[in-house]
Amino acid sequence: MKPRFVGRLGLADAVTVGNAGLGFLAAVAATVDVTIAARLILLAAIADALDGVVARKVGSTPAGPYLDSLADVASFGVAPALLVALVVRGAWSGTPLRVGVGLAATAGFVVMAVVRLGLYTAYDTDVSETQGVQTTLAATLIAASVLAGFASPTTLVPLTFVLAALMVTTVTYPDLHAQDALVMGVVQFAAIVAPGWYGRGFAYALLFLALSYLLLGPVLYWRDGL
Repeated sequence: MKPRFVGRLGLADAVTVGNAGLGFLAAVAATVDVTIAARLILLAAIADALDGVVARKVGSTPAGPYLDSLADVASFGVAPALLVALVVRGAWSGTPLRVGVGLAATAGFVVMAVVRLGLYTAYDTDVSETQGVQTTLAATLIAASVLAGFASPTTLVPLTFVLAALMVTTVTYPDLHAQDALVMGVVQFAAIVAPGWYGRGFAYALLFLALSYLLLGPVLYWRDGL
């Protein structure tokens, strides 16, 4: 007897569920080495971009948007939140109040990511812009911060709080144009694979690009027709 997904899911869906698998691996890796987890989160972000490219080239299925949001919960909600939670536990284990604040930030991040992805699936999948910071962007900022050397709870906890709030704002973010998404993907890949100071340099570049889009995208990024 064949699995139920045979004939119902396509190549783009396979890339999407691969993204979910990378999110799980990132969560597991965070218990061993947060830099490995950060690299896997960035790799999942590349997969998240690729599934859209594949869908446009070979077509999508009705299950695609739902699979995409479910995968994003794992890769860009749970995995980065667990990464931050483990950094907090390692650095602040002797101060329960600080640990509680850190865990509140990470729990809020997961909750807001789920809410944001549910709203996106319901309202934004067929338009070229979306309200609230994308979960992929939020997770990329956390991962790039870790790889750039800012893997301290004094940095990551406030960042996590801010990103959780921004995910459910009504601020409109336009989709990246293809050439800009390609540049971001190349920098992401270099931050993942480049060793030593080279990798950290690309992580700084990725952090700069992601922060620029976070802060300036809603007002300065060119939309279609502008």
